Amino acid sequence: MSFNPLAERGIPLAKQLRSWSELNVEPYRTEDVHPYTRCRVIVMNGIEVESIMFSHQFARNTPDVELKQRLALVRRIEQQQQKAVNWLLPGEKQENAVEITIGYEQVAVDLTAWLARNEPDPYLRQCYEFGLLEDFDHLYRYANLMDLMGNGRRAREITGDYTEITPGRPTIFEHRDPRDDLRRPMTKVAAHRQSILNAMTLVSSEQQTMNYYMNFGNRPTEPLARALYLEIAEIEEQHVTHYESLLDPEQGWATNWLQHENHECWLYWSFMQTEVDPRIRAIWELHLNMEIEHLQIAARFVEESEGVDPASLIAPYDRAMTFEENKTYLRQLVEWQVDLTAWDSEFLPVDQLPEGHRYFDYQATVNRGGAPSEEVIRQHRERFGEEYRLETDGPHPVVSLREEDGGAKLGYERNMRAKHPQGAAQTIDAEPTPALAI
Repeated sequence: MSFNPLAERGIPLAKQLRSWSELNVEPYRTEDVHPYTRCRVIVMNGIEVESIMFSHQFARNTPDVELKQRLALVRRIEQQQQKAVNWLLPGEKQENAVEITIGYEQVAVDLTAWLARNEPDPYLRQCYEFGLLEDFDHLYRYANLMDLMGNGRRAREITGDYTEITPGRPTIFEHRDPRDDLRRPMTKVAAHRQSILNAMTLVSSEQQTMNYYMNFGNRPTEPLARALYLEIAEIEEQHVTHYESLLDPEQGWATNWLQHENHECWLYWSFMQTEVDPRIRAIWELHLNMEIEHLQIAARFVEESEGVDPASLIAPYDRAMTFEENKTYLRQLVEWQVDLTAWDSEFLPVDQLPEGHRYFDYQATVNRGGAPSEEVIRQHRERFGEEYRLETDGPHPVVSLREEDGGAKLGYERNMRAKHPQGAAQTIDAEPTPALAI
């Protein structure tokens, strides 16, 4: 059954303000929370943060005092929504920051996989698949770090068996010249309504991951943990550049506001359909009813300021975003796309880049002395005699990326040579990485 937020009745704005005790919600219990409930909490926190920051930017770019007041009133409620959602995450003693990080990367994998599988535009789908294989590898790196840190839990206890933990596109090869992270933007006129929702979801969620690593990455005391967060945090910035460049740059502020409110409605509506925790489902339902009113406030502003019918910009929802297993899909992607990189707005195997391409200069600079993402795997093998992997559906789909074949970095290089014998990949022979002991 479709859902049209423009036709629904929400909670009047004057009745949406909540007290501190209402906002200071009880966090979920880490020992029995469903992995995808954690994912939904992490996603909605990022969605609310993006909406709040957009509203601030809109307010800074208009002289209209009445509009500033409207934005401030809605934004204050969304601040409260963000606090209620974010406070569902338990404190450090129940779920430490590295454990939360595993949750962030599971979000990045299964959220992006669903969006890619449900993306009507072939170019946008390719963009999502490209980023997906990089986040897939990050989950594997952080899982090995968590094991090294020895806090008593392993990544599987957080992800369950829903998401495999195994190499994707090795992080060391993800570092690209910034000019090669820009993509072709969609246009408001041509874009499918689902495409707009998909792109906004990825911008918001990757931005939240970027912000989290920017602020948390220097908190660990272990040198290797700090080093790994530093390296992957920069990839997350690349991903924000990658995804935000897909948005229509000519869309006006008013329409953008409407799209943000519609985006929040869609995800709260989606998560209400599948949430298994009744208490948290009630929060999604409450926030949806609040967002319906926010959407209609923005819709009235679009009509007043631009004379545009809001119904021409957004459509009823007939497809809910769901967290679900994507193992078969991911295995196919790893097999066929692991060796891709980017040149301007297009994707191609690394070994098809011309000699002297800026990719190789960038790689030589940032990977000089080695990469923490490789060091964490080396140290795990040295300490435990093997890597930490969770391959529930059999050995790695790429033979050369299996653990016994030398690990992800060597396997990646061998895989490119096997798939593209016409040209050997230009790889960086880094100096030995100094020990970064935990």
